[in-house]
Amino acid sequence: MTHPATCPDPALNTFLLAQGLAQPAETAHWHPLTGGVSSDIWRVDLPQRTLCVKRALAQLKVAADWQAPVNRNAYEWAWIQFAAQHCPDNVPQPLAHDRGAGLFAMSFLEPLQHPVWKQQLMAGEVNPDTARAVGELLGRLHAASADDGALAEAFDTGENFRALRLEPYLLATALRNPEVAPRLYHLALRTAGIRAALVHGDVSPKNILVGPAGPVLLDAECAWYGDPAFDLAFCLSHLLLKCLARPEQLDALIASFKALTEAYFELADWEPRSGLEARAAELLPALLLARVDGKSPVEYLTQEFQRLRVRTVASALLQRPLAHLAQVAQAWHTANLTPVR
Repeated sequence: MTHPATCPDPALNTFLLAQGLAQPAETAHWHPLTGGVSSDIWRVDLPQRTLCVKRALAQLKVAADWQAPVNRNAYEWAWIQFAAQHCPDNVPQPLAHDRGAGLFAMSFLEPLQHPVWKQQLMAGEVNPDTARAVGELLGRLHAASADDGALAEAFDTGENFRALRLEPYLLATALRNPEVAPRLYHLALRTAGIRAALVHGDVSPKNILVGPAGPVLLDAECAWYGDPAFDLAFCLSHLLLKCLARPEQLDALIASFKALTEAYFELADWEPRSGLEARAAELLPALLLARVDGKSPVEYLTQEFQRLRVRTVASALLQRPLAHLAQVAQAWHTANLTPVR
């Protein structure tokens, strides 16, 4: 095995050996990967293969005090196994898990063949076909899990979801926006009370790779059997926020928003579209506002006029909710047609 100086923690080497992922005589090279705030993740190079190892953190790597249960690592592992059963091309291959140590290993996907969707969007490479494929994947996973009592019991993770999503996003944002706080409290309470499908909880472009066989979804630490409208709204919020970072791609981003939405609802057959879409449309402005005033603000809205735009439009939509996602997209598109400096 590797010399201790090259390994961040001896327990990690022990994990490789115990799970049969490495042999005692082999040298393992550990390389920390960046991009997340809630876990440590490494690329591990072994003589015969490369894999990823992930370990959840108790204190997330953000400026605010944000702590979360580390047992979410086990639920992420369980979510990957579920997704691999239904969409094997769209998640990394699960390899091994140690619940006690809070560790799991999965296949490593070569970045050149699996670019990060966020990096593409931020570079101005906006392809509605990619968004459509993401919508199809999300709809397929939600449909496969809807009304499944065994999954509901296995992912009874409301405490984790509150710590990782409802509190840092909706409730923290309410403290900074008293004029819409009652609405944010209502949305948090309603979301917590719905149990309809297996929710990923972090469907963000930073967690989506654009692979040769379709999108690959990562980082399911927030997995929870709850309201699928959260996943849909969470992903769509990122497409709208990118309009402020890449205003020249406004029309393409709105087209991607619509493509993702329609592809999703072609597969969302477990409940009437009207109710599911209305919940997503109501959550969407709350999540937009959370990305400037919650505990995890997006790093690319660096100008005050950008944050003010989000606050203005999101607050108006929270006070006068819309029932259709296309209406939310149109309101956002109209507000961002003329840049304000």
